[in-house]
Amino acid sequence: MEVVIVPDAQAGGELIAEAMAALLRRKPHALLGVATGSTPLPVYEALTTKVRSGAVDASRARICQLDEYVGLPADHPESYRSVVLREVVEPLGLSEASFMGPDGTAGDVQAACDDYDSALAAAGGVDLQLLGIGTDGHIGFNEPCSSLASRTRIKTLTEQTRVDNARFFGGDIDQVPHHVITQGIGTILDARHLVLLATGAGKAEAVAASVEGPVSALVPASALQLHPHATVVVDEAAASELKLADYFRATYAAKPAWQGL
Repeated sequence: MEVVIVPDAQAGGELIAEAMAALLRRKPHALLGVATGSTPLPVYEALTTKVRSGAVDASRARICQLDEYVGLPADHPESYRSVVLREVVEPLGLSEASFMGPDGTAGDVQAACDDYDSALAAAGGVDLQLLGIGTDGHIGFNEPCSSLASRTRIKTLTEQTRVDNARFFGGDIDQVPHHVITQGIGTILDARHLVLLATGAGKAEAVAASVEGPVSALVPASALQLHPHATVVVDEAAASELKLADYFRATYAAKPAWQGL
């Protein structure tokens, strides 16, 4: 696992956007896995700027969802389908045909989960999956004690996650669904490159446990330690609990530029 400490969220967004742009230059039809929430917004803003300036052509890129609320209409403004279309697909000038996501309104939710797992494999797999991290160490909606081998499935949200997400529903936790479809940890680990972005002091404890602690289902993000190409990008605040922060700074400073992320 590579840990990169950046000055702030904007620097992290620029760094990851350049990694995505470099991937698209090598593989124009790459499948990019995206996360929702406020943390990845600087990534999407920086990538959109690159596309609009002509620095990279994203016209053949494909986008896939990490997770989706169960029971929320697809056209609800806070469904993750709507969020990804609004924050990623449309700004990049892509059409809905380039977009893949699970059906959170399906009558048979388990079948929808299986179908999405199969669709990702049929598409050739995810080339780069962007991840956030919860204050309890969750990735996607794989809450603590999720199986490290889990596939796309339905999950019940913890009360803390619903509290954290209430800000997207006008602060009303009663409007936050109790269930979601999420790529499982095993599904996430199938991606060729995993990039986790964390910013703010509130994520510092989870980052330290994920990076420096043991691999444990109690801290789902610690599963990234098992991946052959995982990158954790954190700002100074999110890095504040890392015991090896100075080592991570030194190794990244000495890294050859041609390696990229």
